[in-house]
Amino acid sequence: MTLMAKTKRPDWDEYFMEITRLVAKRSTCLRRHVGALLVKDKMILATGYNGAPKGLAHCLDIGCLREQLGIPSGERHELCRGLHAEQNAIIQAAYHGVSIQGATLYCTNHPCIICTKMLINAGIVKIVYEAGYPDELSGDMLKEAGIEMVQFKEK
Repeated sequence: MTLMAKTKRPDWDEYFMEITRLVAKRSTCLRRHVGALLVKDKMILATGYNGAPKGLAHCLDIGCLREQLGIPSGERHELCRGLHAEQNAIIQAAYHGVSIQGATLYCTNHPCIICTKMLINAGIVKIVYEAGYPDELSGDMLKEAGIEMVQFKEK
């Protein structure tokens, strides 16, 4: 029996989710490590993780503003130094001139409402996410926009 016969080859969702988890390890957020991939035709177009804008101090270094203000998860997104993983993936694609229209987002977490609106307007057609997120409006808008939602489950 060859080595390949003993090794289970991951399907595409498993493959991209594993990469998404690795991307999340770059996060500089103290509350939640999130990773995102934008994929089209089985090719990675862009990645993103949550953290402060390029060149600015990270929450890892100066503390979490949201924690200091006692803001619960899923609320008052504007009171945060960081960008979300989905936002960073969209920005990375734009920065490099890569179209993401028709792409699938792989993400460790369900998108918040702010990211949801950006993903809708960017032309994302499918979202594969691992964990939930307390944002009912996000789910409602994704459904209304006709974006396919798949919660990833390990096999």
